[in-house]
Amino acid sequence: MPEKCVGISIRGRVQGVGFRYQTQNAARKFGIKGFVKNMPDGSVYAEACGEERNIELFVDWCRKGPMLARVTSVNVQEVSGSVPDDFDIRF
Repeated sequence: MPEKCVGISIRGRVQGVGFRYQTQNAARKFGIKGFVKNMPDGSVYAEACGEERNIELFVDWCRKGPMLARVTSVNVQEVSGSVPDDFDIRF
């Protein structure tokens, strides 16, 4: 059972650079469940549930993002809710 769920708001050049797809790959690598989606303001938002250490590794990945991204800020806060079965890209 996952121990922690966080909401992650990622700002910078994060849309149009494959961020969501690479985030999904990273989440699966770290055993994270949740989702990622583009936001109307140009940011990317992800919810991630998993073991605390894996959440830390995933957030660290989000601070860098894929090669073409330029992350300028990452805001992380704990959230509650149901844990999904996988890590999805939402449109």
